[in-house]
Amino acid sequence: MNENNIIGAILAGGKSQRMGQDKLFLKLNNKTLIEHTIDKVKKYLNKPIIITNLESEFFTKNDLITVKDCIGGQLGPLVGILTAMKWAKENSPKVSWIATFPCDTPFFPESIILNFIEESKKKESLILCASSHGRKHNIFGLWSLDLYDKLYNDLVNNKVRKVEEWTKANNIKNLEFQFKDYDPFFNINTLEDLEFAKKLLLKIKT
Repeated sequence: MNENNIIGAILAGGKSQRMGQDKLFLKLNNKTLIEHTIDKVKKYLNKPIIITNLESEFFTKNDLITVKDCIGGQLGPLVGILTAMKWAKENSPKVSWIATFPCDTPFFPESIILNFIEESKKKESLILCASSHGRKHNIFGLWSLDLYDKLYNDLVNNKVRKVEEWTKANNIKNLEFQFKDYDPFFNINTLEDLEFAKKLLLKIKT
């Protein structure tokens, strides 16, 4: 499948303060965390873009498109979303949506990408984000490019910083996922989380 109306954007602009190093390059089952996300996204969407301020040989070696934050100052994920929108508007005029994914959540269900594709064709909402058991996962989102001007204004002039605050104010539609044994939206923030992820991966494979 190759969906031309959506660009996948992987948000990798965090400081990794709790990890103490750039977590996107940490290995899990012989693949970096960011590779786990890239491999899932590129199955269904066109070549993804990576929103990051890092310079790394990894990106050039793997022929990856990287885009630096369009607004400086480490203002959080909303800037990453805005940056992806801006890049899409400037480089892919036929694209109407961006789908965003964090770089540190290797177990997320691929079905969410199919959901995004299906929902983009319904056009019932300008924002769709994942949730599981009532918990919001707003970085897993589908965003209409029609929201670009409003998001820019809210970031620059209204000083909005929290993704959840902004999505609530803009008629978000939640895509609910159920799980039994583990939360597939579990993200890796610490070395302890990484060790847990390694054990979880072994459990899933057996």
